[in-house]
Amino acid sequence: MGLIGYGLAGSVFHAPLIAATEGLALDTVVTSNPERQAQATAEFGAGLRFVASPDDLWERAGELDLIVIASPNKTHVPLATAALKAGLPVVVDKPVAGTAAEARELAALAEERGLLLSVFQNRRWDNDFLTLKALLDGGELGGVYRFESRFERWRPQLKGGWRESGNPEEIGGLLYDLGSHVVDQALVLFGRAVSVYAESDVRRAGAQADDDTFIAITHENGVRSHLYVSSTTAQLGPRFRVLGSQAGYVKYGLDPQEAALREGKRPRAGEPWGVECESMWGRVGSGESPATGGGRPRPTVDGDYPAYYAAVAAALRDGAPNPVPATQAADALDVLEAARRSARDGVVVSL
Repeated sequence: MGLIGYGLAGSVFHAPLIAATEGLALDTVVTSNPERQAQATAEFGAGLRFVASPDDLWERAGELDLIVIASPNKTHVPLATAALKAGLPVVVDKPVAGTAAEARELAALAEERGLLLSVFQNRRWDNDFLTLKALLDGGELGGVYRFESRFERWRPQLKGGWRESGNPEEIGGLLYDLGSHVVDQALVLFGRAVSVYAESDVRRAGAQADDDTFIAITHENGVRSHLYVSSTTAQLGPRFRVLGSQAGYVKYGLDPQEAALREGKRPRAGEPWGVECESMWGRVGSGESPATGGGRPRPTVDGDYPAYYAAVAAALRDGAPNPVPATQAADALDVLEAARRSARDGVVVSL
């Protein structure tokens, strides 16, 4: 495998998960940064190769089986296009593109070439998402009326970088960053969106891109999703609050896998991974207040980011299903584009 980019996404998520997956080997990393090269060598061994440009990968296409694109958002489409044209299957970090049309063009190119094109939506393997999916599959909540999902942070000071850039070419801001996750999860759980309303603000001094956004989705099946992404939340709300005809589910706190990866912990066969302490379990009930201990604790399913790359490996080796097709990412981009228009014009957008 060749990995393009060794910043946050490449070093914290992709490289460790690739190394943890049986049958996958990290061969070459595209980075010209000496510090990042030293960091990667220290973790993955002296045999790891480095090149300064993705063009070096295309020239060695016959030696590689998969390219992972973990570079800034604006590079995703051109790099994925070049990789596919070189005959290489591709994993692209989210968002795969800035528009749904670009995502569908990439998907069409991959289909034409008979190649895998998968989007890294790791939060489909978050512990809370897996737990909620099990609750829904078991019918424990009854028919769902409203799905509330929050990805909130308290970061009053800007960090800088392309993610906070207001330049449209950079595809920055929270709508396309964290919004890509919460919208994808809502569509996986409740299906196609038929209308979108959004409010998007720039709250922090000196900020150029949205840092506080609300998205309301009406799904074809009647479920309403209320999604919040923010860097300016001084008091964090529940990660999930799901209200059904028979019961509700409330869950606080983020999945522990990202924090573990940032701390240098790695998933290893036979060792616990993605496990959450009992005090963080969500609660299921009807008419009670979880804030005062109401409802019954629901054990949280272990998070499982390694499952994504295991599924990619199975797709390449055995023809198993693509874990996250680019066409699904395009559906999420339809919603993100509608949200941006809704926030700009103050309208409800029909899809």
